[in-house]
Amino acid sequence: MHFESSLSRLRRFAGSFWLAGACLGLAAAAANAADQAPATAPALDNATCLTCHDGRKGKLEVKDASGKPHELHAVAPDKYGQSVHAMMQCVTCHADIKDNAEKGNVHAKDTAQPLKKVDCAGCHEDLWERTQKHGRAADRPRLGVVAKNIEAYRKSFHAKPSSEDKNKPNAECNDCHDVHSFNVPATKNTPEYTQWRLSIPTLCAKCHSDQLDAYKTSVHAEENSKNMLAQAAVCSDCHTAHSISNTSGNPFKLTVTSNCGGCHDEQFKTYKDTFHGRITTLGYSYTAKCFDCHGSHEIKRVDDPQSKVSTENRMKTCQACHNAKKGLPDVPKGFASFEPHGNPHDVHRYPQIWAAFQLMTGLLLGTFAFFWLHTALWFYREYKERKARGGDAHIRLDEVPARLHDKHIQRFSPVWRAAHLIFAISLMVLTLTGMPLFYPDVPWAPAIMQLLGGPKVAGIIHRTAAVIFAGVFFWHLIYITIRLGRNWRTFKLFGPNSLVPGLQDLKDIIAMFKWFFGKAPRPVFDRWTYWEKFDYWAPFWGVTIIGVSGLVMWLPGVFGAFLPGWIFNVAAIFHGEEAFLAVVFLFTVHFFNNHFRPDKFPVEVVMFTGTMSLEEFKKDHGVEYQRMVDSGELEKHLVEPPSRGMVRASKALAFTLIAIGLTLLTLVGIGFFRGG
Repeated sequence: MHFESSLSRLRRFAGSFWLAGACLGLAAAAANAADQAPATAPALDNATCLTCHDGRKGKLEVKDASGKPHELHAVAPDKYGQSVHAMMQCVTCHADIKDNAEKGNVHAKDTAQPLKKVDCAGCHEDLWERTQKHGRAADRPRLGVVAKNIEAYRKSFHAKPSSEDKNKPNAECNDCHDVHSFNVPATKNTPEYTQWRLSIPTLCAKCHSDQLDAYKTSVHAEENSKNMLAQAAVCSDCHTAHSISNTSGNPFKLTVTSNCGGCHDEQFKTYKDTFHGRITTLGYSYTAKCFDCHGSHEIKRVDDPQSKVSTENRMKTCQACHNAKKGLPDVPKGFASFEPHGNPHDVHRYPQIWAAFQLMTGLLLGTFAFFWLHTALWFYREYKERKARGGDAHIRLDEVPARLHDKHIQRFSPVWRAAHLIFAISLMVLTLTGMPLFYPDVPWAPAIMQLLGGPKVAGIIHRTAAVIFAGVFFWHLIYITIRLGRNWRTFKLFGPNSLVPGLQDLKDIIAMFKWFFGKAPRPVFDRWTYWEKFDYWAPFWGVTIIGVSGLVMWLPGVFGAFLPGWIFNVAAIFHGEEAFLAVVFLFTVHFFNNHFRPDKFPVEVVMFTGTMSLEEFKKDHGVEYQRMVDSGELEKHLVEPPSRGMVRASKALAFTLIAIGLTLLTLVGIGFFRGG
């Protein structure tokens, strides 16, 4: 019994010893296995990334594949937490940093391994596309703004390959935005937004330090620095933020001028009224723009002695463009008082310009008020009478001797008809070439200017037509002078053959208005009616005003040598307004009087055939007709009617000129109401 008990105790002891040994062996095996297994990779969250990239451990450098050290980007956690990307994980953008089941976090084990470049634009475009696809564009409008900015950036100067490294653009997103801290305040006129705007020049100076040095001396920087309101221009106001183009290119030169107008609205409007501004508005950049006169980065106040447009420096500034090398006359002394921003509505600052504008406005209003009323009443009365006749001819043939029914009377000689035709064509050419400059803002203006070959070619055509127009006018004066010289003994200043207005014309006007209102029969007229006399004398003041003002602007070097600079401002007003008066009057009142009134519609060809039927002559010039009958001179002036071919050709020419005139009138009307 004792032996069995001892054996049992021995067995229990051995079992315990074996179990203990097994446990120790398992523990050792486990420990050995643990030593040989890879360590658990840290989580790929922002906290893990910032253990290295928070910038608190000093300069972080690694060696690349060639062994050359380069500095890694440091991210300030507090700034990142306030950025637009604060809710994103680092690995969202740095997508090639991944956990590897076998090798662990490759980036953590080998920081020298190159990573793919983050594609900011591609990420945002993809995000915006998915946002639109899911119908959430309205919920995330800023994404849409970013997408538009990316599109503009891809076409910009910044996106072009750098001259130093063709594999890199001139500037990429992170150069301007610092994607780890970027956050443009969404609400304007807040302290946060102000601080952001004030930081833009410093940001741009990372690449454009010289420009920043110049900007710091400008009135824009002075205003921002003094008031800390960021109301004055910063880099992006003039250059834009994402559509930045080469400053030497025409697109930038044209865009920056309109950008100046974004702040300087009144000055921009008055600039656009000048020759320089009109050419620029049409899309051509060879005339002076804001920065040509005022400077760009270093722009000063106008009253600053260092300003390019100060009294002391203005002539030198003008000479930069107005010199023989550029094909322009040297700067005359009159340029010193030229008003590049003259406002015709400001009588205190620009009295001469204001007076010229008031004078021309009064002339236009008075002329159109009388003649458009005259036209409307005439149409009403003549239409009613024609309707009362049942549309029959307004002349009864039995009022004319039977033997003369088929006869015509010579009204205009071939020379006068040729002069009229040249006058008409040159006037239409002048209108066509001048309209785009008068209304540069309307859509048709740049198209016509381009069709003409540009402002320089259009200017040559315009001046050529002006010389022809003036040539015909002066030929007429010489002809009249010679004719009056030959017949001065028998010529009567207020006689029936004279175009000089007299008392009888006033009586005819009164009689005509009585007829308009049904208070008297239609008056009869002599050789020249009062409206024909007006048509004759209007070119005298028109040619004088348009011709002299045009000559002044054509030869600024000549006239500026002895006339003050504001003369050019006044000349521009006289030239444009009188041209408008001539065009609108001719293509409305003159066309009505001769073609569109019921008794003449649709066209009158006497100025093209030179003759008119005796019936028409008796109707329109009854006093002259009766005088010629009584004196026995009528048959001396009778001719055979023009051939059918002549009539058809005359009508075709008349309809062509009328169509061109009405087209030009329509374009002028569009310009007046949309861009005038």
